[in-house]
Amino acid sequence: MKIILLCLLLFMFGTASGWGPGDFEKYGPMYMSLRYVKCDHSRDLQLDVSLIDVYFYDFSKNFTGAYGIKDAAKQILSIPKLDKNRKFIIFNPGFRSEITKKTEEKIRDTFRNYPNSYLIIFDHSEYTNDKQGSKKKSYERSVRHVYYIGKEIGIMLSDLKRGGISPKQMHCIGHSLGSQMLAHTGETFINITGEKIVRITALDPAGPCFSNSLIQEQIRSGVAEYVEVYHCNAGMLGTTSVLGDIDFFINKNGAVQPNCRTPYIPGVFDSTKAARCNHKTCINVYTATVDHPEMFLAHNCDTYKEYKNGACSRNNVTIAGFWNPGNATGVYYFSTKDFDV
Repeated sequence: MKIILLCLLLFMFGTASGWGPGDFEKYGPMYMSLRYVKCDHSRDLQLDVSLIDVYFYDFSKNFTGAYGIKDAAKQILSIPKLDKNRKFIIFNPGFRSEITKKTEEKIRDTFRNYPNSYLIIFDHSEYTNDKQGSKKKSYERSVRHVYYIGKEIGIMLSDLKRGGISPKQMHCIGHSLGSQMLAHTGETFINITGEKIVRITALDPAGPCFSNSLIQEQIRSGVAEYVEVYHCNAGMLGTTSVLGDIDFFINKNGAVQPNCRTPYIPGVFDSTKAARCNHKTCINVYTATVDHPEMFLAHNCDTYKEYKNGACSRNNVTIAGFWNPGNATGVYYFSTKDFDV
């Protein structure tokens, strides 16, 4: 009864104050449960991540190769007539991912017809699945492996560089926990080669265990020549932190997305489902831009309120998404309300 009364009071206050869906996310049980996740970012555990699988796609030749990560660079470099001057698009998924899931299929479909490129997708589900007891325990286990997975990917990409593939041809894209791993990928690549991967794109970097962690545990400016960060569920499954050379906040505060049915008082019924929908919207928005270069124009702005009220309409503008030219820095906002994504 007390919970219902609190919900009614929050709803009445929110209606009177002009607040909307997502403003009370922090009062839901999902948020409360995330507070009790144990976060271990230790780099002294010496965890083995050799069971990561690497999938290589050459769509122009209808070729797919699957390799263990320790041998992947050697196998890729030995592919007959490998064009080392092509763009290497490298996707690293997040928690509960697997090569057969919808996110990976969307990435394959998105880049299937993108010219002069190869696609690489990592499957680290052996260490980041949700089959190790409760989801809370599984997530804690996944977080312990983030540094080691990211480092191993960095070593593999360094081996590709040693084999003649320029880091200027490498574009790493991560989602959620996979975005946070790429911090260690970029850092490892720099330590080994003395050079930087040309671009890292972080799609809604994971918030739980990272929003309040040390900056060296997070994706951030400096680990690639250009780091762009997209926020879709900031404050819940995604981080609120401004981390990249450029940070894009999509729709309301980068936290709530259209069509995700985020309730006015989330967490009471379906906040978990809504949060997952908000979180995955970053993938949908980003992939939609591959075939539509100027789909979203973003404005440099200090706050969402200023953006919403049109106070930033004369500020600097840049293209958001895959075709972001990489010359803008700072915090940018854009809306997807006129598009079906």
